[in-house]
Amino acid sequence: MSELDRTIHEPARLRILTILSGVDETDFNFLLNTLGLTKGNLSSHMDKLEKAGYVDVIKSFNGRIPHTEFSITEQGRAALLEYWRELDTIRSLHNPSHE
Repeated sequence: MSELDRTIHEPARLRILTILSGVDETDFNFLLNTLGLTKGNLSSHMDKLEKAGYVDVIKSFNGRIPHTEFSITEQGRAALLEYWRELDTIRSLHNPSHE
């Protein structure tokens, strides 16, 4: 059994990737409101996920107002799927019906 991906295992990042896995893309404000994080905290988590190659960040402007969209990458989707598989393996090893 391999180690759980520490980048994903952090609760806020797991929630972010789970949300992104269910949509084509979403914006900063939606994630901010949905997750209840501060702007700085969300930005920090997104930076880590982007550096890991798990999310794409698309920055643009609506007039003079900055607008940031996020989407999960194929690498991020595969990593999240592997994370869930690892958790299922851990759960099956500790399932009382297997004792």
